[in-house]
Order: sequence, then structure tokens, then C-alpha cells
Amino acid sequence: MEIRHFRYFLSVAQHGHFTRAAEQLGIAPPTLSRQIQDMENELGVRLFQRNQRAVRLTAAGEALRVEALQAVRQFDAAQLGAQRAGRGDVGHIELGYVASAAYSGLLQQQVTHFGQSCPGVQLNIREVGMMASPELVRDGLLDLAYVRMPMELPEELNAITLLEEGFVLALPSSSRLNELPQINAARLAGETFILPEQISGTLAVAAQGGFTPHLGPQPGSLVAVVALVSLGQGIAVVPESMVRRVSLPQVNYRPIEDCQPRSCLALLHRRFEKAPAVQRYIEMLAAHRH
Repeated sequence: MEIRHFRYFLSVAQHGHFTRAAEQLGIAPPTLSRQIQDMENELGVRLFQRNQRAVRLTAAGEALRVEALQAVRQFDAAQLGAQRAGRGDVGHIELGYVASAAYSGLLQQQVTHFGQSCPGVQLNIREVGMMASPELVRDGLLDLAYVRMPMELPEELNAITLLEEGFVLALPSSSRLNELPQINAARLAGETFILPEQISGTLAVAAQGGFTPHLGPQPGSLVAVVALVSLGQGIAVVPESMVRRVSLPQVNYRPIEDCQPRSCLALLHRRFEKAPAVQRYIEMLAAHRH
């Protein structure tokens, strides 16, 4: 027997009439009658007691109805589950991010939007060191990662550009630079630069100012960078979104008047991603990128 036989049987049991059941199923009454007879022959029992007006279940039919209903429901649930998984409506995604993705608000916006669109997909989200992210995505330990470009990527990966922003200076409140009405790149020669993970902004400022930067520690997270600035250990070139999101004592943020380096937040993914849920996330971002 096939699942369709159970559907035929349940329809007849529900309507108590072959003709009405056949109309619901969209088949001819004689065809439905033969299908039920085939079931009875295969099972070796009578499922219905028939008369000219109606049919009703036998004891064997009553027993079968309970199991048939459960079988049909389980089959439908399995079919729906497979279809949802194939569409990316359910699944699991390992998502990494750099802190600046959260400070910009982009991470929250996109994760919230995806969660509303695909509530059946489980997102495991964690902050990850930016330089480690490409290998983690390539090796399958992460499915997706928000990073700050530019950076070199393995050939197996692709990056979707999401949001571009500039940089500002983070200065300790004790710095003499705070006394200047404007700060030009050349005035930063001789300063110690605390380095974030993405150092392109620092190098661009030094190139504009015509000096080789004196590089200080590279503590990791942007909060750690700004914390060292607040302790008077140096200055830092940080994303401008830090001005709105991270306020520490003894730190001032200032623009660099003659140098506006830019960087962008991007999403890393494998070029030939096959997981439907991950593909769904990528498609969402590609459709709603800034």
C-alpha cells in the first residue's frame, strides 16, 4: 500500500459515502471503490460495511483509521520539513562578526530581519577575531562572518560589501592634539598608534601625512584599543561608528581634516555554498545591502 491508499480510506471514512469522497479526491467513484477493495484484499479484512445509502467502518476499519491518520500526518510533516529545509526556512548557521559590525548597528539590523523572515533557522552568533575569520569560514567552522575590508581572502571565499564608513582619531584627553582647532595628518608624526585589527586606516593616515607611523600594541577588540587610548598609551584611528557607540572616560574623538580614509563592512561566505539556510541569508543581504 501507498500513502495515497490511506488518504482514500480516510476520505471515505470521513464522508461515509464513496461518491462524495471521490468528488473530494478528484477521482471517479469506481476507481475509488477499486482502491478500497485492493486495500481490503491486501489486508485480508473488510474495512467498510456497505449499503445502498452509505458505508460505515468495521471494527478493523476503526482500528486502521487511527493508524492511517497518524501515518498521513507524519508523512505530510516529513514532506513539509524537507521542503522547508530545501528552501532554507529551517537549519542552522554559525555566524561570526567583528565588533565594529555591532557598533555600526548593521549586525543587529540584518540578524533581526533574517530572524523575522526565517524563524526556523537557528543562528549561533559570536564575536570572532577578524584575521581568523577567513580561515574559519573556509574550513566550515563558521558559515558566515562579518569583517572589515580590505583584507586578503582565500580563493574559496567571496565578500559582499555591506556598508562603507570613514575613520576618526581617538585621542586621550591629555593629548596636546586636543588643543588644535583642526588636526591634519602631518601633525600626527611622532605619535604612537594603538592598532585595531584593521590597520588600513592607520596606514592611510600616515601616508597622507608623509611619515612612517610608530606602531604601538594591537590589543584586539576595538574596545580594548580605545581603553588603551583612555590610559594615555597612544592614539588610534578607529571607525567613525565608535563615536556613537563607545564612550570611555578620558577619550576624545576628532576628525582628520585632510585625510578621509574609508573602509567597509562585508560578509564573508564560501563561493559555492550549498546549505539552503546559509544561501537564504546571503540572498537576503545581497537584496538589502546599503
